[in-house]
Amino acid sequence: MNKEIVVSGIRSTGKLHLGNYYGAVKNFVQMQNDFNCFFFIADLHSLTTHPTPGDLHGHVKHVLVEYLAAGIDPENTTIYVQSDVPEVAELYLYLNMNAYMGELERSTSFKDKVRANPDNVNAGLLTYPVLMAADILMHKAIKVPVGKDQEQHLEMARTFGNRFNRLYNADYFPEPYAFSFTENLVKVPGLDGKGKMGKSEGESNAVYLSDSPEVIRKKVSRAVTDGGPTSEFQEKPEAIQNLFDLMKIVSTPDTLEHFNDLYNKMAIRYGDFKKQLAEDMILATAPIRDRIQEISADDAYLRQVAKHGALKARESAQKTIREVRELIGIKSF
Repeated sequence: MNKEIVVSGIRSTGKLHLGNYYGAVKNFVQMQNDFNCFFFIADLHSLTTHPTPGDLHGHVKHVLVEYLAAGIDPENTTIYVQSDVPEVAELYLYLNMNAYMGELERSTSFKDKVRANPDNVNAGLLTYPVLMAADILMHKAIKVPVGKDQEQHLEMARTFGNRFNRLYNADYFPEPYAFSFTENLVKVPGLDGKGKMGKSEGESNAVYLSDSPEVIRKKVSRAVTDGGPTSEFQEKPEAIQNLFDLMKIVSTPDTLEHFNDLYNKMAIRYGDFKKQLAEDMILATAPIRDRIQEISADDAYLRQVAKHGALKARESAQKTIREVRELIGIKSF
């Protein structure tokens, strides 16, 4: 029996931090053993908000390196660069013919992007859900790992696929549904004491997988704390609980229990606590950091991975485009 097809996009800018890794990437690594996965680096999507990027290829390379270092196996799954599969743009064109202005303008993310970038309201931004639908429908995905902010786009992908089926009287595109990591999700807090780890909250809030030990020590040493507990077994304020939650992720249970006992006895010294947390973070990220350095230096391997991924993705995409053209009635003389 064939494995169910999973498609997931990977942003083409930014660095992986602990939140990305424990929140999603570890699940991707597990999924590649259980499903037929297509993971793509969404460089075309990035042009909707950054149409003139300074070093798009460099960003794509960096993202590819980090996902490979984190455990994505190009022999066990299909990882590719979106722009290496021109069939995506062709399916995007066909789907656009049956995507209506009103439904695109009602997209929550479109409204948010317009408010955030009123001087860059381009057609690509408006039709972003159509491009996402093309990425998903191209491989006839059944499951799509998405966050809450992307669920509306996935619903629109179902709408476009069903509309195509109805217009051309064919049961062709299956309905893709959200793949939930609910049971495996790990909420990774940031270092600013306010919430989750993320790049948007500032560089100092996140610990990146590529950060050097020196950088990690410096970031953790500056993490937000307070004056310490004033009574035994008192409830921890958010900033302190966040640091304990981080320790729960990267440290041993004995270490966590030790510092928790010190806190409950009002004997904790935050300096010692942070030093231990930093060293445990360094130890937890060391294998990935070493792999990042190793893979980054091997341009031949990266070219091989990108080429191999593009070939595998195009094999699937070319079959879809052939069949879609036939259904629409596009034929060569």
